Amino acid sequence: MTDAIVSWRRRSTRRAAALGAALAALVVLMLLDLATGPSGMPVGQVVHALAAGPRGADHAAAAIMFQIRLPQTTMAAIVGACLGLAGLLMQTMLANPLASPYTLGFSAAAGFGASLAILGAGGATFGLPLWLLTPVAAFLTTLIATGLVWTMAHLKGNRPEIMVLSGIAVLFLFQSLQSLVQFLASPEVLQQIVFWLFGSFLKANWTSVCVSGTILLACLPWIARDVWALTALRMGEANAETLGLNMTALRRRTFLLTAALTAAAVAFTGTIGFVGLIAPHVARALVGEDHRFALPGAALAGALILMSASVLGKLISPGAVIPVGIITALAGVPMLLAVIWRHEET
Repeated sequence: MTDAIVSWRRRSTRRAAALGAALAALVVLMLLDLATGPSGMPVGQVVHALAAGPRGADHAAAAIMFQIRLPQTTMAAIVGACLGLAGLLMQTMLANPLASPYTLGFSAAAGFGASLAILGAGGATFGLPLWLLTPVAAFLTTLIATGLVWTMAHLKGNRPEIMVLSGIAVLFLFQSLQSLVQFLASPEVLQQIVFWLFGSFLKANWTSVCVSGTILLACLPWIARDVWALTALRMGEANAETLGLNMTALRRRTFLLTAALTAAAVAFTGTIGFVGLIAPHVARALVGEDHRFALPGAALAGALILMSASVLGKLISPGAVIPVGIITALAGVPMLLAVIWRHEET
């Protein structure tokens, strides 16, 4: 028994060290992201501007840092964490390594809502300006997609395979509706829709950071509450039920949390693929299946992936920053192949 406890403590220490290393890497990448951009800024100047605050002596550096770059960098970390957590929740709940908010149609639904808002907004609709109407519409359509997947699966016994098939159907439904909206849009509106669908942090501001960050923080206690249940679920749904888990309630909470996290991630920045799919696999490779470590690991992995994509997009094209959605889509293909290869070997 003593040897088992010592071994468990060693594994926990290694996992905590891995999370600490990931957090340190995220801080470094955030500083690098703040230092890159159209008006290059050395890391030392970035640190000095951050220490001086928004009312620092160098007004130009303070304006660039606190009004443009810091909101974008913070938003990238929040969005990556939301997508990583949502992906791990979906893969655990459905026992499917390819499940994610993107593959289940939630991101496509958000894209349709945003496209519809951009198409119908002639400045303002329902008393809301376009900058607020777009994320609200994306959030609502994400909830609708979640309801559709839940209803179709519930009618067939809530089996994981039915949920996956329902998600694929919802994905194609909202992708088709997206295409219809783009077909009906004028060239000027179509340009706005396409740019939003690319996924970008260029329009991030402190309002979007506060809204998405608040949703993320509100979801964390509910996720932490189910950490043992989610870990038990990795042993199989039948085994989890023998431990007394209420699978219907757990599945309902997980779907609602996934919808909220996905909406928080894509409502202001657009659809960003592959992060919710890849980040959980990175987390499990680092810290294993224990969700006490896998959940923060997935959040950190998602933030690291998006932060890396943001830095890479700025380095490739400093004058016209490449949207992160394009970078993650290109980088996600070999990463997905690596996941498939590793899954086949195990």
